Amino acid sequence: MSTQLCQAQTVLQDEVADTLLLDRQLKNPYQPYKYNYEDLKRIPIGLKVMVSIKSEKDVKEGEQIVFFACNDIYEHGVKILEKNEQVYATVETVIHSGMNGIPASFILGDFKFNNIDSAKVTDNYEVYGQDRSLWVYPLKWALTFLPPTGTLTNFIKGGHAKLKDNEIIEIYYHPNW
Repeated sequence: MSTQLCQAQTVLQDEVADTLLLDRQLKNPYQPYKYNYEDLKRIPIGLKVMVSIKSEKDVKEGEQIVFFACNDIYEHGVKILEKNEQVYATVETVIHSGMNGIPASFILGDFKFNNIDSAKVTDNYEVYGQDRSLWVYPLKWALTFLPPTGTLTNFIKGGHAKLKDNEIIEIYYHPNW
């Protein structure tokens, strides 16, 4: 006695896409890069923000931030970045502070230079606020024997993400990528 399993073949056809894209020539947006990830050479680039950011509430996603280069940067004896040259970065993500001491942060990315290929620069830089959870959680557990007091520590929020105009952030240029 043999048992046969049902073998059904289903082919899904996207009719809307087929009709809308019938006469169009599409180009594949993916272009593979041939990175040499074994190469560890990197050149640090120090940047200072032009205008201080007092908290994560002062920036919005998609906003451009202007930085100045702190030093001249050379590669093989050729100056690729001058001191005080403007560098632009985009605010990619803004995270507000949370309960239990979780800090706020914002992520800067898409750094644009005049003479440096952006694909060879560090992808992003994250600015954090003060992490108060390191003392909030032990305090919460220490107060749990008194029923309502442990839960009151939930209302302690984390610190704001700040970036002062005299503070230097460091991103890296990877010349052999």
